[in-house]
Amino acid sequence: MRWEDGRRSSNVEDRRGMTSRPAFVGGGLGTIVLILLALYFGVDPTFLLQNAPVGQVGEQQSAGTPVGADGTPAQPDAASDFVSVVLADTEDTWTAILAEAGQRYEVPKLVLFSDSVQSACGSAQAAMGPFYCPADQKVYIDLSFYRDLRDRFQAPGDFAQAYVIAHEVGHHVQNITGLSAQVQKARQQGSEVEANALSVRLELQADCFAGIWAHRADRTRQILETGDVEEALTAASAIGDDRLQQQSRGYVTPDSFTHGSAEQRVRWFRQGLDSGQLDACDTFAAKSL
Repeated sequence: MRWEDGRRSSNVEDRRGMTSRPAFVGGGLGTIVLILLALYFGVDPTFLLQNAPVGQVGEQQSAGTPVGADGTPAQPDAASDFVSVVLADTEDTWTAILAEAGQRYEVPKLVLFSDSVQSACGSAQAAMGPFYCPADQKVYIDLSFYRDLRDRFQAPGDFAQAYVIAHEVGHHVQNITGLSAQVQKARQQGSEVEANALSVRLELQADCFAGIWAHRADRTRQILETGDVEEALTAASAIGDDRLQQQSRGYVTPDSFTHGSAEQRVRWFRQGLDSGQLDACDTFAAKSL
């Protein structure tokens, strides 16, 4: 991926090295409980985190300059620099796309953290992976996830990493356009199976939106290099619900899917990549995913 000459975003918040106080989501339901419920019911914990009611949330212990493990101020590094460029590219892309639809794009913040973090949606551990919190309109990521993406999920490459950010930004687009709120309301009115099915459609649309970003960014700024698309497709496939369930418990339960199968995630990313059009990403109208 050609990124080194790209614009850097000013919307990256670096909290790496900061310590966190215990935090609780409304009603005293903490993140540990959320994760246990998620694992027991086969529900993705990040969806619970993103949609939990905001209550008494803990604060970051330190609010000053980010520090490294040795206590010295954290320095910019290649990984954070890369994230800043990708975020800036999504800002430029979605500003243009929504302008075409007569809407204004409200740029999100991206928070870098290590181990754990407090968000307006509650507390989160790095093991939960990257997530988007609609309550504060921020994307959260521990960059160690990229190591897991490479080693555990066998999905290396800088464009695989960019796909992860673009997917979470896709959730931001869903949030500011009101779609996330509609889906959450519908989820609350349906059964668990119906709620999971709606979550799958929401996640696949975010994959499709990531594909739209790649299409538009390459058309205007020629960011793609040989092998980049394959990197993103490998990442999308590796984190399909069927792959993850098979790896973690040895069997697959489709009714508990919350993000979609490997094949579905690849298909919808490709749909956005090939078309570059919002209309092509209407997963909620699709008869077949």
